[in-house]
Amino acid sequence: MSSFHIRPRFDQEVSGTPEDVQDRIITFIEPNQEQFELKRFPDFLCIRIAEQDRHFWSPRLNLSLESTEDGKTHIHGIYGPNANAWSLFLFSYIILGFLGLIAAMVAVAQCIIGQPATWFWAVGAAVGGIVILYVVAQFGQKLAAQQTFLIHQTYESAIGNSVVLH
Repeated sequence: MSSFHIRPRFDQEVSGTPEDVQDRIITFIEPNQEQFELKRFPDFLCIRIAEQDRHFWSPRLNLSLESTEDGKTHIHGIYGPNANAWSLFLFSYIILGFLGLIAAMVAVAQCIIGQPATWFWAVGAAVGGIVILYVVAQFGQKLAAQQTFLIHQTYESAIGNSVVLH
């Protein structure tokens, strides 16, 4: 289960109403409460690793369930880290992107007025920081790969179909 995406995802259509599909998943996962925690909301499920086995990189699977016109259920699933880890990476990307943009504007302004464009180093540093964040995210995905596979395998067993991540 290797993916170059920061948050692997999938889309799937299954037979039954969203409530039926949600009940099927819950019925399958509830006996495994020592492995998983399940949060249920209308047309939404969150499956994550049980607290005693959870670490910073542990994944969670967010499932959005929508009914289709032909009586089936469209499931949109997204794997990702816990909310704290995701927020840390998201805000780091935003801050580095903003700082890189400001540095690029200053560097271009320096070029326009005929000064040496010394701020281009800061643009490179921001891009380098973004690349480092991406590599760290991939490393975290590799540390969580076994747990991600466990959640994915359990989801596929509950639904009764295999699904490809993208």
